[in-house]
Amino acid sequence: MTEQLLHLPEVERLSPACIRILGGNPGKFTLQGTNTYLVGTGSKRLLVDTGEGKPSWIAALKRTLESERATIQSALITHWHPDHVGGIAQLLELSPQTTVYKHDPAQGQLDIVEAQEFEVEGATLTALHAPGHTTDHMVFVLRQEDALFTGDNVLGQGTAVFEDLGTYLKSLAKMEELVSGRAYPGHGPVLPQARVTIAHYISHRHQREVQVLQTLGSARETDLWTVMELVKVIYRDVPENLHLPAANGLIQVLRKLYDEDRVVQEGGDKWRLNDRSSL
Repeated sequence: MTEQLLHLPEVERLSPACIRILGGNPGKFTLQGTNTYLVGTGSKRLLVDTGEGKPSWIAALKRTLESERATIQSALITHWHPDHVGGIAQLLELSPQTTVYKHDPAQGQLDIVEAQEFEVEGATLTALHAPGHTTDHMVFVLRQEDALFTGDNVLGQGTAVFEDLGTYLKSLAKMEELVSGRAYPGHGPVLPQARVTIAHYISHRHQREVQVLQTLGSARETDLWTVMELVKVIYRDVPENLHLPAANGLIQVLRKLYDEDRVVQEGGDKWRLNDRSSL
């Protein structure tokens, strides 16, 4: 993340049915902090994610519920990362009647299944499995707004990290077709056009593949490249302190290309093009 972060208020009403409450945990990977969302218009609401358990977050949530004269019927968790599940205990202390839902749930939680619907006054959320960032990752369509809660598959600024590139790209393709409206990301500001941003994410990932193939193809077919040698060429305009996270991303690209039989791995961390026609 090299771009300037936009300022986000701790609590902000984003639409008649959606209020964002920041997790109070800004940082290099969390941007302005984890976004949690209070969804609905009536006395019972849905909550998407719980931050990592910072006191400022639960205090802000409590104030918001009091001002809205509302309670939380269900909490929906996008994925297992600590900055999204860490506030569950605090939430249940504040609101013991809340049911927590998560795909591949922990003890005391209920499972989320594909196309499951969660409904409160003013809001219906449809859950869809979208792995890639994590294997348990879920996204939620807000029917009334034709909007999408993207979790960490798509961020409000910068690009997301992922566990498996091939799986991630399939999920992005699925997400691209879900809505025509805005996106509510797991971190960063609201995205006005979800489909446009997701298409950009897909294009960016494919461009990285092209860069890897072109770099490997620029040498003799027998030449071998380490990941860091590829990084120094492909990310030559990026500060060196960002080369290590860049290398992690390139490893994912190389694994995908290997699975597609487009590159060959030799000697552990050495790679070459399998067939120049793959360019």
